[in-house]
Amino acid sequence: MATKKKVAKKAAPKKAAKKAAPKKAAPKKAAKKAAPKKKAARKPNAAFMKALTPSAELAAVVGSKAMPRTEVVKKIWVYIKANKLQDSKNKRMINADAKLKPVFGGKGQVSMFDMAKHLAKHLK
Repeated sequence: MATKKKVAKKAAPKKAAKKAAPKKAAPKKAAKKAAPKKKAARKPNAAFMKALTPSAELAAVVGSKAMPRTEVVKKIWVYIKANKLQDSKNKRMINADAKLKPVFGGKGQVSMFDMAKHLAKHLK
């Protein structure tokens, strides 16, 4: 009996291998059917949407109206692009003019990654 089971097991993989090729197409169809299920849209974090009041130095650039942090960053970038304050050789660096120098802690040049750190000090 044990030998017949071994023979049957050896024969089964050959048959499965022949049948496995056409069955590979079927799971792809199943995957396409699963794709239309959409996840719930992400809700914005309330901390980012909280209106913050800019300091006097920052208000000279973005205005004195309270606004979310994301809007402040957008307005800073509009100001930087309009006044061509991005360094021409290294675009990651921002050259401070008379209005931005107090915001950037008196530094003449700040990395765009450090800009958020400096802005945080001027938002309350």
